[in-house]
Amino acid sequence: MKFGVLQVLGMVLLVAGAQGAIRLLIDHGNLGLLAWLDAGFAGTLVCYLVVTAIGVALTGWAHDRAKAAGDRD
Repeated sequence: MKFGVLQVLGMVLLVAGAQGAIRLLIDHGNLGLLAWLDAGFAGTLVCYLVVTAIGVALTGWAHDRAKAAGDRD
């Protein structure tokens, strides 16, 4: 069960990061959820890409652990 929750959390991070990065690439002024950072275009883009990478890594790790543990949600 706990690995299923981590998979969902990873997918939320993946979707939020990817969506934010795509939005920023299309409209450079729309910083989205990370507007509070005040890091400019490049800094905000890097943050969105890092969040996306963390989401991918967390989802993959949790999926592998759930498979190995026989965790069936």
